[in-house]
Amino acid sequence: MLDYSAVGAPGLEPVLAKELRDLGLGGGPGSLRDLYRANLLLRSADRVLVRMGRFPAHAFPELRRKASRLAWKSYLKPGQPVVFRVHSQRSRLYHESAVAERMAGAIADSLGAPPQAGKDGQLIDVRLESDLCTISLDSSGAPLHKRGYRLATGKAPLRESVAAGIVLASGWDRRSPLLDPFCGSGTIPIEAALLAKNIAPGRGRRFAFMDWPVFDRGAWEAVCAQAEKEEAAAGPKIMASDRDSGAIRAAQDNARRAGVAGCIEFSCRAVSAVEPPPGPGWVVTNPPYGVRLRQSNDIRDLYAQFGRVLRAQCPGWHVSVLSGGPRLMSGTGLSFAQGISTMNGGLPVRLASCLV
Repeated sequence: MLDYSAVGAPGLEPVLAKELRDLGLGGGPGSLRDLYRANLLLRSADRVLVRMGRFPAHAFPELRRKASRLAWKSYLKPGQPVVFRVHSQRSRLYHESAVAERMAGAIADSLGAPPQAGKDGQLIDVRLESDLCTISLDSSGAPLHKRGYRLATGKAPLRESVAAGIVLASGWDRRSPLLDPFCGSGTIPIEAALLAKNIAPGRGRRFAFMDWPVFDRGAWEAVCAQAEKEEAAAGPKIMASDRDSGAIRAAQDNARRAGVAGCIEFSCRAVSAVEPPPGPGWVVTNPPYGVRLRQSNDIRDLYAQFGRVLRAQCPGWHVSVLSGGPRLMSGTGLSFAQGISTMNGGLPVRLASCLV
């Protein structure tokens, strides 16, 4: 059994925990099949880690000796490139490069050959907290938010896993219409379409676990086949718009690569010209923050206009907005409840929701 855990953006832990429960993946002890499903199906996760071991380590010889006893042969090949990510806090072994050096020695002791250094190698996470060492392997490889469809981006792109997380946190029922009037390069509507059609976000990409000696290709192919079988033929109406024609072109290209171009109606228009479909439905969006796009002189007017459109065009609709904080949201004239907080591009943001 594997001791695995999923990691996402700070603040999205409740969303990710619910995803795991809904998939029957509680984290912790699980099979290789569980690990494969977590990587393939989780939408708000960025990585899935497998914990190899945890033990006290007060000195470097002790660290190397205990680490060499771990099951490296199941996950690494002799001489394979690796990358160590070391974090030490309140521990005697505080020199992170020295910790990485001892870890490389431990792997050499186990496999008979030292690992190579390489930026694209297997990521090994080593955490020392109060002299307790935890060693984990990244099973994902490239972060899970890199779906592969977003080659074109707008001015302030939203990470795919965060976009999926806010769609999930909005409570969208996946049957009602969904509208994003500030869609940028289309990440929110694309993630909503993938969710509505139950398309696996990890479909068609590679994962680090595929290079492990313990990799079970038959089990992996069975997991992929089951996910494809569970895809839905059609989804609800999803509308996305932006005043930037270049962003709309990028969004359309991204939707085509994601395989959901036929599920989303894109249009180039200002928020004041938005015409939502018959509802009620959900508005899920990520408007400009002002600080990020240096439009602070106009940002209050934009949010006020947004509020007027919601009141006039979307009565009875659920609205979830990822914004820079309550001060901006107050400009809409609507009463928003503040929800989860996270980071986007280094900026603190919060999901605010209301019923119009």
